[in-house]
Amino acid sequence: QVQLAESGGGLVQAGGSLRLSCAASVRSFSTYYMGWFRQAPGKEREFVAGISRSGPSTYYDSMKGRFTISRDNAKNMMYLQMNSLEPEDTAVYYCAARTSFIAARDPVEYDYWGQGTQVTVST
Repeated sequence: QVQLAESGGGLVQAGGSLRLSCAASVRSFSTYYMGWFRQAPGKEREFVAGISRSGPSTYYDSMKGRFTISRDNAKNMMYLQMNSLEPEDTAVYYCAARTSFIAARDPVEYDYWGQGTQVTVST
């Protein structure tokens, strides 16, 4: 069983930065493809970024250049560094794990989810 726990959310002004963390309680963390998603009120959950076990990553277009995903397999941790935050980035952010090592952007392709952490960006 995989347990995921996000942390690092909060309230930040537009233009500011936050670093989200995801702690995974799982054996063989490195074998999982990991992703960050977000969900704003009234909207569907959307892909933010994903990262393979060895580091190659992919981002949703609007976040490319502002967000950086990374992972530390030795610590069973994944991170999302978010810079130049905009009010439109306000959402609950979730980390997710996929048992396949193949990249995916659709939430239905992920097998395990954390509880989420709120990110609020004020004007």
